[in-house]
Amino acid sequence: MKERTNILIIDDEAPSREALLLLLKNADYTVQGAATGDEAFALLADESFDIIITDLFLPDMDGIDILKRVKEFSPAIEVILITGHASAETAVRAMKEGAYDYITKPLNIDELRIIIAKAVEKRRLLNENVYLKKQLRDKFEFANIIGSSPVMQKVFNRMKRIIKTDSTILIMGESGTGKEIVAKAIHFNGHRRDKPFVAVHCGAIPENLLESELFGHTKGAFTGAIRDKIGKFESANKGTIFLDEIGTMPMHLQTKLLRVLQEQEVERVGSSRAIKLDVRIISATNQNLEEEVKAGTFREDLFYRLNVIPLHIPPLRERREDILPLVRHFLRKYCKEMKRPIMTLSKEAFEALESYHWPGNVRELENIVERIVALTENDQITLDDLPSAIRGGAATRVVERGVDLPKTISDIERKMITEALVLAGGVKARAAEMLRLNRTTLVEKMKRLGMEG
Repeated sequence: MKERTNILIIDDEAPSREALLLLLKNADYTVQGAATGDEAFALLADESFDIIITDLFLPDMDGIDILKRVKEFSPAIEVILITGHASAETAVRAMKEGAYDYITKPLNIDELRIIIAKAVEKRRLLNENVYLKKQLRDKFEFANIIGSSPVMQKVFNRMKRIIKTDSTILIMGESGTGKEIVAKAIHFNGHRRDKPFVAVHCGAIPENLLESELFGHTKGAFTGAIRDKIGKFESANKGTIFLDEIGTMPMHLQTKLLRVLQEQEVERVGSSRAIKLDVRIISATNQNLEEEVKAGTFREDLFYRLNVIPLHIPPLRERREDILPLVRHFLRKYCKEMKRPIMTLSKEAFEALESYHWPGNVRELENIVERIVALTENDQITLDDLPSAIRGGAATRVVERGVDLPKTISDIERKMITEALVLAGGVKARAAEMLRLNRTTLVEKMKRLGMEG
């Protein structure tokens, strides 16, 4: 059910106050009235209001004083001032103090309706923004990152120390290990949580566009630059910029990035004006940057600037204890999305998933679970539902653990012969035909297996 907007009208002239109350009630707002500032603040102490419409001149205080006190009490409340004695000076002062708008008597009802509707929309967007930010914070709480293995606990402990600092971080790990999720968790649990988090995937942007994407450009800086453009660094000001696949950055841009790190300022392409920044930099790579430095493809001074706090995310094969919790998490996620009951996992299927070497890490695991949920009709995932590469891993694991192969073969033969005899009504010749055997071979096998000849 949609919540109704709660409006307080403050006006010492009873006829105009009552007329406004009636008008707004008919427009489906929840409305209350007050004749003085003291009466209004008594109501504010007991109730929550979204919008206050107040006359500028009241017996006990003026509208500007009410505006100031309301903003101190609750900055989110929108205040609209009404007066019969308009002046440019008063209007400017009201807007500086945080008034949403300022209108004059006699009221233009259509104008007032529009102003109130815009104020309501502003409140809705602000509330939605607060809600979405809270959802992001909740999503990237450390408790929501799956990993109970000892190696992941070490990662979490380091992350908890990192969030208290503004130091530059280099996250290292294979593709698919969740480096961006870790970067977001650091941002959304730190003091910059309410500021922007801007991700740039350096390897996915063409080299000729990357400089403009990172640092912005001015109109006319190059062919096609038809207007000024803010770069990702400026967009991330006061927040965090995440530079993924940093090892793919071309050498000439590494030089510019080094200057940004050293000076904490950026120049747009085509401009010599420096723009001061306050940005936390988190970068990530699946490459060995120390080897890239030795090979001369990555600047040594930039590497040391980025690697102030190194954070290594282990591959999934080094934290097999996390595979089952991850599978369960992704099953809940995709079963909910596809509106089907939560699926379970057979023992054989889990052993196969646990045995697999996971070259694509957590991302590969998530993709496989999503595919299984989409394509499997049964509520339990069996070995047959898994991709062939993973089923092959299960056989390898069995051999590694050790297996009594002759007994296993005998058990399979005994089971198949029994089933064939049942289907053949006990007629051995027919059962032998089903099993593609001679009748004498079947009888010999039955004797060897201790079955009646």
